[in-house]
Amino acid sequence: MKHIIAYIRPHKLPTVTLALHRLPNLSGMSFSEVRGFSSDRLPKSEPTIVQELIDYTSYVRVEVFCGEDQAYEIKHTIENAAHTGNNGDGKIYVTDASEAIRIQTAEREGMTV
Repeated sequence: MKHIIAYIRPHKLPTVTLALHRLPNLSGMSFSEVRGFSSDRLPKSEPTIVQELIDYTSYVRVEVFCGEDQAYEIKHTIENAAHTGNNGDGKIYVTDASEAIRIQTAEREGMTV
């Protein structure tokens, strides 16, 4: 099982959501609004002043859990739908998820024993 985390520009969320919704067998996605910065946006000044000068950027964090066989298609879909060609388009991370538990039914997926 894979965990895909994408940080995208807020105005691209509807495009990414629609593109993911069109994929067959997608179990769902979640998103949250986040703010952050990259190291190249930090001012080159004293650490005590840095907190006041950091220029935070708004992003949307999109998360999808999927099977190994779906991971390429999902990350490719997000990449294409979120692309503007400008700096700050965002990033996509793919990690392994070892187990998922459906709280309602206690159904388990991806368990390794």
